[in-house]
Amino acid sequence: MVEAGDPAGAARLVAPGPLRVPVVVATAVVALAGLAAEIAEYELGAPAPIVEVFSLSYEANVPTWYATVLLFACSMLLATIARAEGASRRKSWAMLAAIFAYLSLDEAIEIHELLAYLVPPAEGLLRFGWVIPGAAITLLVGLVYLPFLRALAAPTRWRFVLAGAIYVGGALGMEPLLGWWADTHGDDNLGYGVIDFVEESMELAGASLFLLALDDERRRVSA
Repeated sequence: MVEAGDPAGAARLVAPGPLRVPVVVATAVVALAGLAAEIAEYELGAPAPIVEVFSLSYEANVPTWYATVLLFACSMLLATIARAEGASRRKSWAMLAAIFAYLSLDEAIEIHELLAYLVPPAEGLLRFGWVIPGAAITLLVGLVYLPFLRALAAPTRWRFVLAGAIYVGGALGMEPLLGWWADTHGDDNLGYGVIDFVEESMELAGASLFLLALDDERRRVSA
Protein backbone atom coordinates (compact mmCIF):
# COMPACT_ATOMS: atom_id res chain seq x y z
CA MET A 1 0.00 0.00 0.00
CA VAL A 2 1.24 3.50 -0.85
CA GLU A 3 0.59 6.15 1.77
CA ALA A 4 -0.23 9.74 0.86
CA GLY A 5 2.88 11.86 0.57
CA ASP A 6 5.13 8.91 -0.32
CA PRO A 7 7.38 10.27 -3.13
CA ALA A 8 8.72 6.85 -4.07
CA GLY A 9 5.19 5.49 -4.36
CA ALA A 10 4.02 8.49 -6.35
CA ALA A 11 6.78 7.97 -8.89
CA ARG A 12 6.32 4.21 -9.21
CA LEU A 13 4.95 3.13 -12.56
CA VAL A 14 3.12 -0.10 -13.23
CA ALA A 15 2.96 -2.20 -16.37
CA PRO A 16 -0.22 -2.00 -18.47
CA GLY A 17 -2.98 -3.98 -16.78
CA PRO A 18 -5.03 -6.88 -18.16
CA LEU A 19 -8.03 -4.61 -18.77
CA ARG A 20 -6.34 -2.56 -21.48
CA VAL A 21 -6.90 -4.77 -24.53
CA PRO A 22 -10.45 -5.95 -23.73
CA VAL A 23 -11.64 -2.43 -22.82
CA VAL A 24 -10.11 -0.84 -25.93
CA VAL A 25 -11.51 -3.57 -28.18
CA ALA A 26 -14.97 -3.52 -26.59
CA THR A 27 -15.20 0.27 -26.79
CA ALA A 28 -14.11 0.28 -30.43
CA VAL A 29 -16.60 -2.48 -31.32
CA VAL A 30 -19.52 -0.72 -29.61
CA ALA A 31 -18.67 2.63 -31.21
CA LEU A 32 -18.15 1.24 -34.71
CA ALA A 33 -21.30 -0.86 -34.47
CA GLY A 34 -23.14 2.36 -33.61
CA LEU A 35 -21.74 4.11 -36.66
CA ALA A 36 -22.63 1.13 -38.85
CA ALA A 37 -26.18 1.26 -37.47
CA GLU A 38 -26.52 4.94 -38.44
CA ILE A 39 -25.27 4.29 -41.97
CA ALA A 40 -27.42 1.17 -42.31
CA GLU A 41 -30.53 3.10 -41.24
CA TYR A 42 -30.21 6.08 -43.54
CA GLU A 43 -28.28 4.65 -46.50
CA LEU A 44 -29.38 1.02 -46.63
CA GLY A 45 -32.85 1.13 -45.09
CA ALA A 46 -32.07 -1.36 -42.34
CA PRO A 47 -35.00 -2.46 -40.15
CA ALA A 48 -35.57 -0.11 -37.21
CA PRO A 49 -35.50 -2.84 -34.50
CA ILE A 50 -31.96 -3.83 -35.52
CA VAL A 51 -30.76 -0.23 -35.74
CA GLU A 52 -32.17 0.64 -32.32
CA VAL A 53 -30.24 -2.17 -30.63
CA PHE A 54 -26.84 -0.82 -31.71
CA SER A 55 -27.31 2.88 -32.54
CA LEU A 56 -25.68 5.41 -30.23
CA SER A 57 -28.64 7.73 -30.89
CA TYR A 58 -31.07 5.51 -28.99
CA GLU A 59 -31.35 4.62 -25.32
CA ALA A 60 -31.97 1.34 -23.49
CA ASN A 61 -29.76 -0.64 -25.88
CA VAL A 62 -26.26 -2.16 -26.11
CA PRO A 63 -24.31 1.15 -26.12
CA THR A 64 -26.31 2.45 -23.14
CA TRP A 65 -25.67 -0.76 -21.21
CA TYR A 66 -21.96 -0.65 -22.05
CA ALA A 67 -21.59 3.01 -21.04
CA THR A 68 -23.41 2.28 -17.77
CA VAL A 69 -21.07 -0.62 -17.03
CA LEU A 70 -17.98 1.50 -17.81
CA LEU A 71 -19.03 4.28 -15.45
CA PHE A 72 -20.02 1.85 -12.69
CA ALA A 73 -16.67 0.06 -13.06
CA CYS A 74 -14.96 3.45 -12.62
CA SER A 75 -16.98 3.98 -9.45
CA MET A 76 -15.94 0.59 -8.07
CA LEU A 77 -12.24 1.21 -8.81
CA LEU A 78 -12.46 4.66 -7.22
CA ALA A 79 -13.95 3.10 -4.09
CA THR A 80 -11.18 0.49 -4.04
CA ILE A 81 -8.51 3.18 -4.32
CA ALA A 82 -10.21 5.18 -1.56
CA ARG A 83 -9.88 2.21 0.80
CA ALA A 84 -6.20 1.78 -0.07
CA GLU A 85 -5.25 5.46 0.15
CA GLY A 86 -4.06 7.34 3.19
CA ALA A 87 -6.62 9.16 5.32
CA SER A 88 -5.73 12.59 3.90
CA ARG A 89 -7.02 11.77 0.41
CA ARG A 90 -9.53 9.01 1.11
CA LYS A 91 -12.51 11.38 1.17
CA SER A 92 -11.67 12.85 -2.26
CA TRP A 93 -11.47 9.40 -3.85
CA ALA A 94 -14.68 8.32 -2.12
CA MET A 95 -16.54 11.40 -3.37
CA LEU A 96 -15.39 10.65 -6.92
CA ALA A 97 -16.68 7.11 -6.48
CA ALA A 98 -20.08 8.53 -5.52
CA ILE A 99 -20.05 10.92 -8.50
CA PHE A 100 -19.36 8.09 -10.93
CA ALA A 101 -22.00 5.89 -9.35
CA TYR A 102 -24.45 8.73 -10.06
CA LEU A 103 -23.13 9.11 -13.63
CA SER A 104 -23.71 5.40 -14.17
CA LEU A 105 -27.30 5.72 -12.95
CA ASP A 106 -27.79 8.86 -15.06
CA GLU A 107 -26.53 7.04 -18.15
CA ALA A 108 -29.16 4.37 -17.58
CA ILE A 109 -32.19 6.59 -16.86
CA GLU A 110 -31.19 10.08 -18.13
CA ILE A 111 -31.63 12.07 -14.92
CA HIS A 112 -29.72 14.96 -16.51
CA GLU A 113 -32.64 15.67 -18.83
CA LEU A 114 -34.50 17.05 -15.79
CA LEU A 115 -31.97 19.90 -15.69
CA ALA A 116 -33.59 21.27 -18.86
CA TYR A 117 -36.51 22.43 -16.70
CA LEU A 118 -34.15 24.86 -14.92
CA VAL A 119 -33.67 26.98 -18.05
CA PRO A 120 -36.20 28.58 -20.43
CA PRO A 121 -36.94 26.71 -23.69
CA ALA A 122 -34.52 27.68 -26.45
CA GLU A 123 -33.53 26.78 -29.98
CA GLY A 124 -30.35 26.17 -31.90
CA LEU A 125 -27.22 25.70 -29.82
CA LEU A 126 -29.29 25.77 -26.61
CA ARG A 127 -32.00 23.36 -27.80
CA PHE A 128 -30.84 20.91 -25.14
CA GLY A 129 -31.06 23.28 -22.21
CA TRP A 130 -29.59 20.88 -19.65
CA VAL A 131 -26.10 21.73 -20.89
CA ILE A 132 -26.18 25.13 -19.12
CA PRO A 133 -26.65 23.86 -15.54
CA GLY A 134 -24.64 20.76 -16.50
CA ALA A 135 -21.67 22.89 -17.52
CA ALA A 136 -21.95 24.95 -14.32
CA ILE A 137 -21.94 21.82 -12.15
CA THR A 138 -19.01 20.35 -14.10
CA LEU A 139 -17.00 23.56 -13.71
CA LEU A 140 -17.70 23.65 -9.97
CA VAL A 141 -16.60 20.04 -9.48
CA GLY A 142 -13.49 20.69 -11.57
CA LEU A 143 -12.50 23.70 -9.46
CA VAL A 144 -13.08 21.79 -6.20
CA TYR A 145 -10.89 18.94 -7.44
CA LEU A 146 -7.96 21.07 -8.68
CA PRO A 147 -5.93 20.57 -5.48
CA PHE A 148 -6.61 16.84 -5.67
CA LEU A 149 -5.36 16.71 -9.27
CA ARG A 150 -2.23 18.68 -8.44
CA ALA A 151 -1.38 16.19 -5.71
CA LEU A 152 -1.46 13.22 -8.09
CA ALA A 153 1.65 11.85 -9.76
CA ALA A 154 2.09 13.63 -13.11
CA PRO A 155 1.40 10.60 -15.36
CA THR A 156 -1.83 9.82 -13.49
CA ARG A 157 -2.87 13.47 -13.40
CA TRP A 158 -2.55 13.97 -17.13
CA ARG A 159 -4.31 10.71 -17.91
CA PHE A 160 -7.21 11.84 -15.73
CA VAL A 161 -7.25 15.27 -17.39
CA LEU A 162 -7.21 13.77 -20.90
CA ALA A 163 -10.00 11.32 -20.08
CA GLY A 164 -12.10 14.07 -18.49
CA ALA A 165 -11.55 16.46 -21.40
CA ILE A 166 -12.67 13.85 -23.93
CA TYR A 167 -15.69 12.81 -21.88
CA VAL A 168 -16.88 16.35 -21.10
CA GLY A 169 -16.09 17.44 -24.66
CA GLY A 170 -18.50 14.82 -25.89
CA ALA A 171 -21.20 15.20 -23.24
CA LEU A 172 -21.27 19.01 -23.14
CA GLY A 173 -19.24 20.17 -26.13
CA MET A 174 -21.08 18.25 -28.85
CA GLU A 175 -24.60 18.68 -27.47
CA PRO A 176 -24.99 22.32 -28.65
CA LEU A 177 -23.90 21.31 -32.16
CA LEU A 178 -26.43 18.48 -32.07
CA GLY A 179 -29.14 20.94 -31.02
CA TRP A 180 -28.24 23.35 -33.81
CA TRP A 181 -28.32 20.56 -36.40
CA ALA A 182 -31.67 19.30 -35.12
CA ASP A 183 -33.23 22.76 -35.40
CA THR A 184 -31.69 23.44 -38.81
CA HIS A 185 -31.90 20.05 -40.54
CA GLY A 186 -34.09 17.89 -38.29
CA ASP A 187 -33.14 14.93 -36.12
CA ASP A 188 -34.07 12.09 -38.45
CA ASN A 189 -31.14 12.06 -40.88
CA LEU A 190 -27.60 10.75 -41.24
CA GLY A 191 -26.02 14.09 -40.29
CA TYR A 192 -27.76 14.04 -36.91
CA GLY A 193 -26.78 10.41 -36.42
CA VAL A 194 -23.11 11.09 -37.19
CA ILE A 195 -22.93 14.05 -34.78
CA ASP A 196 -24.58 11.94 -32.10
CA PHE A 197 -22.14 9.13 -32.89
CA VAL A 198 -19.18 11.48 -32.34
CA GLU A 199 -20.66 12.73 -29.06
CA GLU A 200 -21.39 9.30 -27.63
CA SER A 201 -18.11 7.84 -28.89
CA MET A 202 -16.19 10.60 -27.10
CA GLU A 203 -18.03 9.74 -23.89
CA LEU A 204 -17.21 6.06 -24.31
CA ALA A 205 -13.57 6.85 -25.09
CA GLY A 206 -13.23 9.20 -22.12
CA ALA A 207 -14.80 6.72 -19.71
CA SER A 208 -12.61 3.92 -21.07
CA LEU A 209 -9.40 5.95 -20.69
CA PHE A 210 -10.38 6.90 -17.15
CA LEU A 211 -11.15 3.27 -16.28
CA LEU A 212 -7.73 2.14 -17.52
CA ALA A 213 -5.97 4.97 -15.65
CA LEU A 214 -7.85 4.02 -12.48
CA ASP A 215 -6.93 0.36 -12.85
CA ASP A 216 -3.25 1.29 -13.10
CA GLU A 217 -3.59 3.61 -10.09
CA ARG A 218 -5.35 0.89 -8.09
CA ARG A 219 -2.52 -1.53 -8.76
CA ARG A 220 0.07 1.14 -7.91
CA VAL A 221 -1.38 2.11 -4.53
CA SER A 222 -1.94 -1.53 -3.63
CA ALA A 223 1.62 -2.58 -4.49
